[in-house]
Amino acid sequence: MAEHSFLDQMLSHLRSTCRYYTGYPKDLGPSRIIPFTSERQFVEILHEGRPVVVAFTIKCTYTKHLDSVLEEAAATFYPHIKFVRVECPKYPGFCISRSRNDYPFIEVFTSPEQAKNQGKAVDPNITKYSVKVLPFNYDQSVYGFREYFKKHNLKFPETN
Repeated sequence: MAEHSFLDQMLSHLRSTCRYYTGYPKDLGPSRIIPFTSERQFVEILHEGRPVVVAFTIKCTYTKHLDSVLEEAAATFYPHIKFVRVECPKYPGFCISRSRNDYPFIEVFTSPEQAKNQGKAVDPNITKYSVKVLPFNYDQSVYGFREYFKKHNLKFPETN
């Protein structure tokens, strides 16, 4: 087989070590995005104690781009920050409860805490929780997620 030229070796090394997007596809391994299946599963993810980035999507051309950005961000911040994708046509009740009509959009759920006032409970086995929800309004890229997490003091290790 032919040997790779010095330039090919240098570009290969640059692609594998570059911290920012270079225009070449990266090998991200298996998907780290958790598909939404039920509200119960979502509550279990929240109770792991890590921030959860939720992308509310519909089928459109922009969703394909958003999926690639989410894949890269999920691989970068795994396991410290979880990423969940909700397909709104499949789970309209969960999406409608967010009171937004501009799809796709992203929200970050953090800090599940037991609510101080439990109110009138129908079932004594039900415990109410309050969750902090932050809208994501930064650049939709790994860099945008990193800056957003820094601004809101969400802990994650610095990676190359």
